[in-house]
Amino acid sequence: MLRILSSPRRLCSGLTRRELLEAGGTSLLGLSLPQLLQADAARAADSTAVRALPDNFGSAKRCIILFLYGSPSQMETVDMKPEAPVEIRGSMQPIASSLPGLDVCEHLPRMAKMMDRVTVLRSIHHEYPIHGVAYAMTGTPAIDVNMELSPTDPRHHPYFGSVVEYNDRARRGGLATFPQNVALPFPFSTQRTGEVHRAGPYASYLGSTYNPIWTEFLGSADRSVYKVLREMNVEIFDPYVGCKPDASFRMSATSLPESLTLDRLDRRRSLLTQIDDARRDLDKSDRGRSLSSFQQMAYSLIQSQAVSEALDVRKESAETRDLYGMTLFGQSCLAARRMVEAGTRLVSVFWDEYGLAGDAWDTHWNHFPRMTDQLLPGLDKGFSGLVLDLEQRGLLDETLVVCISEHGRTPKINAAQGGGRDHWSQAYSALFAGGGIAKGRVVGGTDKHAGEVISNPVGPKDVLATMYHLLGIEPHHFLPDKTGRPIPVVPESSRVITEMLT
Repeated sequence: MLRILSSPRRLCSGLTRRELLEAGGTSLLGLSLPQLLQADAARAADSTAVRALPDNFGSAKRCIILFLYGSPSQMETVDMKPEAPVEIRGSMQPIASSLPGLDVCEHLPRMAKMMDRVTVLRSIHHEYPIHGVAYAMTGTPAIDVNMELSPTDPRHHPYFGSVVEYNDRARRGGLATFPQNVALPFPFSTQRTGEVHRAGPYASYLGSTYNPIWTEFLGSADRSVYKVLREMNVEIFDPYVGCKPDASFRMSATSLPESLTLDRLDRRRSLLTQIDDARRDLDKSDRGRSLSSFQQMAYSLIQSQAVSEALDVRKESAETRDLYGMTLFGQSCLAARRMVEAGTRLVSVFWDEYGLAGDAWDTHWNHFPRMTDQLLPGLDKGFSGLVLDLEQRGLLDETLVVCISEHGRTPKINAAQGGGRDHWSQAYSALFAGGGIAKGRVVGGTDKHAGEVISNPVGPKDVLATMYHLLGIEPHHFLPDKTGRPIPVVPESSRVITEMLT
């Protein structure tokens, strides 16, 4: 047997890394390395009896991620600095919230009334002030612009939701009968100008069958805004600002990998029906079993009446829809609640670019008008409506809600048209509720300009470790990449942020 010299530190299953690496060159008890790692992942999720894990391990049965792409300013949301100079604090005023000692922006009045249900994390930081869902929501240890603009870059790691589904499938022993990893409102980065799609919410080396299942937005905007991108200043009807009441969603055929379209599935299904013998031969192979499972999943998801019903927000009362706000973000949050209520384990809602690149929360230009007219009102209703509705339905305690982004904004306002704040990753905030999260708590702090973390610094990988922990998945386990190498889900230095937990 090939022996590899390394640290003998043991994994949660009791296997050492050395043993895992040795298994890559041969086999252990008849298991291939991918099989061994998959088994280890399943054991990791069920190993609470042998590890000294806090009581809240696995508190969340389901999770809703609200990702504000482009990155909101910490100072115009939940880390205001009213005593700072005007070129730092800007023009917006703080208002008191239901959480004593926490002020929020005046344009978040609904959120102000329910912050006693929330934990605010004010001390996230990292060294990459570029857009990067891939860095914020995967275990990748580093990010650069080329990676951010290339979803297929081999350096990427799997999206959080993909890892959750991988572990859940291993524990279940196969696919679920209802979609478990869903993303709203449309395939990421497809409604902006330009042909390049941004990276992040993809399964990477786990394979495309672990990609999120995307929806399509069925509706139209009823309001327009002027959007600025360098020399461009164009009017765009934007459903994130307002959408018509007939808006709803459906599962998207674009959820399938590019190499496995519905037409190809239909042709293959017809062919396999005609040649049963060949199908039986195909089904005996690993490749055939994988294809067969994915065919079944694809057809069942797209044709499922239960899925269609869950995504049809028009079935809700006008009062409930208004609670979330008649915007694309608000109605996506409502659809997310309906999906987890129907049985989905994890839903990701992206506030994505629409019309122009450099849109959504990427406020380099016209920062204050955009925050006032385009962004804060939708966040105010969408986030507060989701948390309050989950609470009213008795779902909040077992549903982890995470409102997060990739970085923050510069403390100092720039001189761009309409004023703006640029990228800033040295200090920013995120919001958490339900599923084992403490109620009414502020964790961490920043300096007088909200520019540097001065207490309880944490990174995005710590946030992910905490989310995995709450969903009952040991953060420090390994997954096999395409070559069978064991890859850590999050870096070893990552920790569960226990200060946020009940």
